[in-house]
Amino acid sequence: MSHVGVGPRAVMRSVAFLTAGVLAVPALAGCTSEDPSGKPLAEQDVAAAARARIADGGTLRWAVDSVPDTLNAFQSDADATTTRVAQAVLPSMYRMDETGSPVRNPDYLESAEVVDTEPKQVVVYKLNQQAVWSDGREIGAADFAAQWRALSGKDSAYWTARNAGYDRIQKIERGANDLEVKVTFSRPYADWKALFSPLYPKDVMGTPDAFNDGARRSLKVTAGPFAVKKVDTKSDQVVLTGNPRWWGEPAKLDKIVLRAVPRDERVSELVAGELDLAEIDPETADEVTLAGAPRDPATGTPLMGPEGSPAPGPQGRSAAEALRSWAVANGSDEDAAEEEILAREERREAAAKERRRQKALSGFEVRKSLEPAYTQLALNGSDGPLADERVRRAVARALDREKLAEAVLKPLGLPAEPVGSHLALSGQPAYADGSGALGQQNAKEARALLADAGWVSGGPVKKADEGEKAAGAEKDEKGDKGDKDEKKSDGDDGTYIVGEDNKNGGSGDGGNDDAKDGADRESGEKLSSGKNTAQGGAPGAYAPKGTAAPAGSAAAPLAKDGKALTLRFVLPSGPGSEALRTVADRITDMLKEIGIGTEITKVPDESYFKDHIAAGEYDLALYSWPASAFPATDARPIYAKPVPAADGSLNVAQNYTRVGTDQVDQLFDRAMTTLDQKEARDLLRKADSRIWAAAGSIPLYQRPQLTVARENLANAGAFGFETPVYEDMGYLKKGAQGSRPSAPAGSSASPSASSSPSSSSGS
Repeated sequence: MSHVGVGPRAVMRSVAFLTAGVLAVPALAGCTSEDPSGKPLAEQDVAAAARARIADGGTLRWAVDSVPDTLNAFQSDADATTTRVAQAVLPSMYRMDETGSPVRNPDYLESAEVVDTEPKQVVVYKLNQQAVWSDGREIGAADFAAQWRALSGKDSAYWTARNAGYDRIQKIERGANDLEVKVTFSRPYADWKALFSPLYPKDVMGTPDAFNDGARRSLKVTAGPFAVKKVDTKSDQVVLTGNPRWWGEPAKLDKIVLRAVPRDERVSELVAGELDLAEIDPETADEVTLAGAPRDPATGTPLMGPEGSPAPGPQGRSAAEALRSWAVANGSDEDAAEEEILAREERREAAAKERRRQKALSGFEVRKSLEPAYTQLALNGSDGPLADERVRRAVARALDREKLAEAVLKPLGLPAEPVGSHLALSGQPAYADGSGALGQQNAKEARALLADAGWVSGGPVKKADEGEKAAGAEKDEKGDKGDKDEKKSDGDDGTYIVGEDNKNGGSGDGGNDDAKDGADRESGEKLSSGKNTAQGGAPGAYAPKGTAAPAGSAAAPLAKDGKALTLRFVLPSGPGSEALRTVADRITDMLKEIGIGTEITKVPDESYFKDHIAAGEYDLALYSWPASAFPATDARPIYAKPVPAADGSLNVAQNYTRVGTDQVDQLFDRAMTTLDQKEARDLLRKADSRIWAAAGSIPLYQRPQLTVARENLANAGAFGFETPVYEDMGYLKKGAQGSRPSAPAGSSASPSASSSPSSSSGS
């Protein structure tokens, strides 16, 4: 997920969370009952097919964002491609199912059970007796112990990104036989199932040198359906081939090539026949959908082009010759006729090129689902106006999250529901909508919160030449090389504010009073017309002084101590981030309705996260977090209360909003130590409610996941929650078909290339 999709383990344990899992322990689990977890909003879309319908052999060329800097998922520079490789070539005790819940992976694990809780928690793993490393050695206790020692945090020579969970292990021993591994914990750990996924051989974990450098560019010993043949940095690809010692169902494919292809170049690579599977943006999805539309049997062109216009057709050479003959016969300028002929020829060639492009894309189809990740609005509570919880809550209460979700997901034919939890997504066991702790959208109450915090509607603002900046825009902007678009808060943006006699809001007390009267209205109040129409006047005319402002119009700007309430909204400026900028524009309009101004600052993608989000150089920002099967472990560093470090700085871990409470930390700690699953869910839901109430981050929508795949490629595409099953991927036998999920009720059947956000790094 790049800089706007940093996972809970991307900094600490990279993206290994995708392969982690849970094994239910009936003897210790609490009683279960109906709960509000619901169902996943969208199924995976992978053209599922039974193995018997898939041909043996073939190569899958799969576009990825980058060739990884390391193949060690426990290092800080591991990325999403590291995860893909680890899933295909390494053991993982658990895999995620369609609900985002981990289940035992029988290829590696026959069983796992908590056998003792007093005086210590003890877990016994029974391994698959056929499970061996590619060098022939059995997978066993020595590998578990080496990984524990490397990740426990006790030896600083290991350059590890995280040690959560491993730091609670007291010892690891061989069990009753070589297939048993006995793990004893020094402290109770509810998320013990998250450990050892993926599992690296002791060859990688056994020494600091091997851990730090040995697995960065190669993995000599593996234990999955595939093995790493090479990491080719010159051609930007990772090549995986079948593992001859694999004991499970044999891989259908001969080879998987993970190619680093920029997102804006993927459609060209698809047309050139160089890719078989790729994540794409909505515009590319539209083009692929159009390519599969009904075609003219004579010309092979789509019957209808974009927006219902006739598709371009060829201009025959005979037509050009006829034009020249007609021009000469009628005394016209032959040079002009030649120019027209050349122009027609260029159009003909362009049309032919487009037909070839459409024909190349017609062999692909769009597969779509929702990523196990959500996009949030982050509010930096470290200083400035947002350090006041009342201002943060006002910002949150101004947002119509349903409209934001609809703007992103509805045009794509995906379920458009706002996310109701910081810790899980719909369908996961821990999910429950906790947004009620903050309250629903209500502009009147938002303005009341701001008034209580001292922000006055239409209050006096010192001029810029007095050396003062607007509140919230005081941070150093050094290094911001991107373009900056300022959303001014003086109302001079084409929006009419009733009660103002001129562009500057009028003079004297009367202007401010009228603006305040308009601001005191509920923003959702319905009027007979959305136009600014005076009695008997024409649309656009000024209404009589004192008339209520139309619904949706901007409120008078707020000010305090001579400073306008203007928040710095930092966004990435790259071509893959149009989505975030679209959402930011809508949020800006919603905040303007309660008198909050925004200054949008666009910065280079490469500096967006490191130099702004992580460094705290922002007021508002948009980025994503993935859902985890183990929120007690993985979400705690995201929402834990920042603490002072030894050098006097603030240790924020992954809490980039700098907002946290002792109560939330305590609830996480309790959830992490209980082995009663129902109690753990209840504690996490309470923690989520407290996080909502603190208003440091506002979940908006689950990220869309759009992929394009060859029509005959099965068991690959938009995976949703589920872990890919690499050995089952392949090309259908002639005449066979894969199954696709039906479109959700009330959704459009195909993606639309509207202004909605894409599923690229920017959403």
